[in-house]
Amino acid sequence: MSERILIVDDDPVQRRLLENMLRRAGYDTLLAGGGEAAVAILLGDSGAQIDAVVLDLGMPDLDGLGVVARMREAGLSTPVIVQTVHGGIENVVSAMRAGATDFVVKPVGAERLAVSLRNALAASALAGELNRIKRSRAGTLTFKDIITKSTRMHAVLRNAEKAAASSIPVLIEGASGVGKELIARAIHGTGERRARAFVPVNCGAIPDNLVESLLFGHEKGAFTGATERHSGKFVEASGGTLFLDEVGELPPAAQVKLLRALQEGEVEPIGAKKPVKIDVRVISATNRDLIADVKSGRFREDLFYRLDVFPIAVPALADRPEDIPELTRHFVARFAAEEGKRIRRVDDHAMALLAAHRWPGNVRQLENAVFRAVVLAEGEEIGISEFPQIAAAGALMPQLPAAPTIETVPPMEPASAVPLSAAGLAHPPALAANRGLPTGVLALVDGQGEVRALDEVEREVIKFALAHYRGQMSEVARRLHIGRSTLYRKLDALGIAMPQDDDWRSHSVIVG
Repeated sequence: MSERILIVDDDPVQRRLLENMLRRAGYDTLLAGGGEAAVAILLGDSGAQIDAVVLDLGMPDLDGLGVVARMREAGLSTPVIVQTVHGGIENVVSAMRAGATDFVVKPVGAERLAVSLRNALAASALAGELNRIKRSRAGTLTFKDIITKSTRMHAVLRNAEKAAASSIPVLIEGASGVGKELIARAIHGTGERRARAFVPVNCGAIPDNLVESLLFGHEKGAFTGATERHSGKFVEASGGTLFLDEVGELPPAAQVKLLRALQEGEVEPIGAKKPVKIDVRVISATNRDLIADVKSGRFREDLFYRLDVFPIAVPALADRPEDIPELTRHFVARFAAEEGKRIRRVDDHAMALLAAHRWPGNVRQLENAVFRAVVLAEGEEIGISEFPQIAAAGALMPQLPAAPTIETVPPMEPASAVPLSAAGLAHPPALAANRGLPTGVLALVDGQGEVRALDEVEREVIKFALAHYRGQMSEVARRLHIGRSTLYRKLDALGIAMPQDDDWRSHSVIVG
């Protein structure tokens, strides 16, 4: 998914020019005809989807300075590039002081605007990562620090925000690497205990004979090797939050004591003569199916219901592919800064490759893949060659036959597109659907492994565009970046017949 740029200008001609310019550069765009409309978009539900703003300074209703001021009042850190005419340098200085990132002079050239946007987006991603790391270490991480553009993840975060406003026990469920601890830290950083300690414990990494001592503490001399008193993690987190990661790995004896601690609000250190009162919020997480563990007797049923008061299920990265480009950009910014490299971006082919991968290791695997790519990179741009393992995994996927297939789908159902992958790797439509991708992949080689003729590929793309936009020729031409007359000439040259109007309503074409 490309970065989305909000274009704000009261001149419709300028808006259209900028829109075409940015679309050719690979950006998605959103238009606003004035300052008030821009503020409404930025502060509304779609504001989180805006990556940068190209803003005209001179507008009749609310000028650019007013828009920047309203953004900063609302706490928005979205980078802003202001436009001005010659002689307006004083306003530019004022806008930069108010928080604008850069400025361009009208009429701006495509290359100048592209460079300005790349720099602004890279700087924004780096600043966001640095602030996120600082807040995470300080225990003040919030839900705004979680990078996502997925509607599924937004629903998860809304539920988590409700849990943060209470002291209700939370059980975060999800595969390894999806970001369960990040959500736990955001719950703590948003709740009333944010000024106190957040204590994480990986229950799966503790030897069975040390679990009780680590969690509940022990007295000096309580057992061989106990040369001094240890308070335990529950007491350490007193007044704050105790995060029990992989709680399903706890041994039976520790499960009994954990249940008592949750029920009675006290722990009994090993060798102690009396219990110790605790005031701790417990957030637990697991990548196991605890209900199955309860049925098999591996996990206590009464403890499960104590922990599973407010369950939060975090989807796998493969189920939210729209997050992959955004996460990739932020990881690139962070690792490039750490490694002292001047890396501007990940090219479109490499980003398409990442978006098509299944990521069984979820966000953690993506993070490590980007780290490796940054180390391998020799220039300012990361390409497919910096992701050899991901490219090799994609090369093992089966290829589509060369001939397109036609499939009937329910009326008004949007056609499933089949886009070009980075390395020309082809995946069956069913596989692409399982990946949760909004589109599939178009085969670039035939059944004999030879590259297909350009007119064949072009024919399939045009046929798909006609079906996808229900025969709206102006929209098809605009999306393909060609004129309508050129489109009609191509239809004639490639032998593509135009169905009647009713045909668009009765079926969609799926190119395979």
